[in-house]
Amino acid sequence: MENNDILIRLRYALDIKNKDVVEIFKLGGVEVTKEDVLKILTKSKEDVDGEEVVDDENHMKCNNKMLESFLNGLITHKRGKQDPKPDQSANSEPVEQQKDHVNNMLLKKLKVALQLTTEDMLDVLHDGGIVVSKGELGAILRKPGHRNYKECGDNFARKFLKGLAIKYRG
Repeated sequence: MENNDILIRLRYALDIKNKDVVEIFKLGGVEVTKEDVLKILTKSKEDVDGEEVVDDENHMKCNNKMLESFLNGLITHKRGKQDPKPDQSANSEPVEQQKDHVNNMLLKKLKVALQLTTEDMLDVLHDGGIVVSKGELGAILRKPGHRNYKECGDNFARKFLKGLAIKYRG
């Protein structure tokens, strides 16, 4: 699933207005205008062969760093600014995620931003049409490199965002 698609689905699920998207990006450390947001939230056109055709005037690609900045801004927007701990650096730059780990990062950061418990996440996933155990969810929420780490697939992330839309929009 593309990062633009993730932003489109997340914006819909949480009913976030365009001006709030600009503010959330700013809280995450990325300056975008309202016009940029409209370009990011526009679906890309696909060619007949299935190849992506990007119209530079009407579409702006969202990279992993922008998505992570948006999610960090969403955490700050929902929970408030947090003072850094004494042993923690004040400037926490987003870490460039590999494509494989974007969905895992999405679930982790949404769990923090929306203050979801494991049971809440299981309920959201159930609403989205997928049933998983606590162990499977725990494996997805682990750090890459952990022996029990499991990669989160696009379908799993899509169902989670669908469940969020059902939970927050009715």
